[in-house]
Amino acid sequence: MSRQKTHHTKQFKLDTINYRKEYPDLTQVECAKNLGIGVSTLARWKAQVRDNDDDIPVISSGSYASEEEKEIARLKRELRDAQDALDV
Repeated sequence: MSRQKTHHTKQFKLDTINYRKEYPDLTQVECAKNLGIGVSTLARWKAQVRDNDDDIPVISSGSYASEEEKEIARLKRELRDAQDALDV
Protein backbone atom coordinates (compact mmCIF):
# COMPACT_ATOMS: atom_id res chain seq x y z
CA MET A 1 0.00 0.00 0.00
CA SER A 2 1.46 3.38 -0.98
CA ARG A 3 1.50 6.38 1.30
CA GLN A 4 -0.48 9.42 0.19
CA LYS A 5 1.48 12.62 -0.17
CA THR A 6 0.34 15.37 2.18
CA HIS A 7 0.21 18.88 0.78
CA HIS A 8 0.84 21.62 3.31
CA THR A 9 -0.04 25.24 2.72
CA LYS A 10 2.63 27.87 2.35
CA GLN A 11 1.45 29.45 5.62
CA PHE A 12 1.79 26.14 7.48
CA LYS A 13 5.35 25.79 6.20
CA LEU A 14 6.25 29.34 7.27
CA ASP A 15 4.59 28.82 10.67
CA THR A 16 6.61 25.62 11.08
CA ILE A 17 9.87 27.49 10.48
CA ASN A 18 8.81 30.20 12.93
CA TYR A 19 7.99 27.52 15.52
CA ARG A 20 11.48 26.10 15.09
CA LYS A 21 12.99 29.57 15.62
CA GLU A 22 10.81 30.27 18.68
CA TYR A 23 11.94 27.09 20.44
CA PRO A 24 15.69 26.84 19.89
CA ASP A 25 16.02 24.55 22.94
CA LEU A 26 14.08 21.81 21.11
CA THR A 27 15.93 19.53 18.72
CA GLN A 28 14.87 19.38 15.11
CA VAL A 29 13.54 15.87 15.75
CA GLU A 30 11.39 17.10 18.65
CA CYS A 31 10.04 20.02 16.60
CA ALA A 32 9.14 17.76 13.70
CA LYS A 33 7.42 15.29 16.02
CA ASN A 34 5.45 18.08 17.74
CA LEU A 35 4.27 19.37 14.37
CA GLY A 36 3.47 15.96 12.92
CA ILE A 37 5.93 16.18 10.03
CA GLY A 38 9.10 14.34 9.11
CA VAL A 39 12.54 15.59 10.09
CA SER A 40 13.63 15.65 6.45
CA THR A 41 10.56 17.74 5.58
CA LEU A 42 11.43 20.28 8.26
CA ALA A 43 15.04 20.40 7.09
CA ARG A 44 13.95 20.88 3.45
CA TRP A 45 11.60 23.73 4.38
CA LYS A 46 14.33 25.39 6.45
CA ALA A 47 16.69 25.24 3.49
CA GLN A 48 14.03 26.64 1.14
CA VAL A 49 13.38 29.56 3.48
CA ARG A 50 17.10 30.21 3.85
CA ASP A 51 17.67 30.08 0.09
CA ASN A 52 14.66 32.25 -0.82
CA ASP A 53 14.94 35.29 1.46
CA ASP A 54 12.62 34.03 4.20
CA ASP A 55 9.99 32.78 1.76
CA ILE A 56 8.99 29.36 0.46
CA PRO A 57 8.41 28.99 -3.27
CA VAL A 58 5.12 27.28 -4.05
CA ILE A 59 4.22 25.70 -7.36
CA SER A 60 0.50 25.26 -7.77
CA SER A 61 -1.01 22.11 -9.13
CA GLY A 62 -0.54 22.08 -12.87
CA SER A 63 2.04 24.86 -12.82
CA TYR A 64 5.62 24.01 -13.55
CA ALA A 65 8.77 26.07 -13.07
CA SER A 66 10.10 25.02 -16.47
CA GLU A 67 9.23 23.08 -19.59
CA GLU A 68 11.59 20.33 -18.40
CA GLU A 69 9.61 19.85 -15.19
CA LYS A 70 6.39 19.74 -17.19
CA GLU A 71 7.87 17.07 -19.48
CA ILE A 72 9.15 15.06 -16.49
CA ALA A 73 5.68 15.13 -14.91
CA ARG A 74 4.13 13.97 -18.20
CA LEU A 75 6.63 11.11 -18.51
CA LYS A 76 6.03 10.05 -14.91
CA ARG A 77 2.28 9.92 -15.56
CA GLU A 78 2.88 7.93 -18.72
CA LEU A 79 5.13 5.48 -16.88
CA ARG A 80 2.63 5.09 -14.04
CA ASP A 81 -0.17 4.42 -16.53
CA ALA A 82 1.95 1.82 -18.34
CA GLN A 83 2.82 0.11 -15.04
CA ASP A 84 -0.85 0.08 -14.05
CA ALA A 85 -1.73 -1.50 -17.41
CA LEU A 86 0.91 -4.20 -16.86
CA ASP A 87 -0.45 -4.94 -13.40
CA VAL A 88 -3.86 -5.65 -14.88
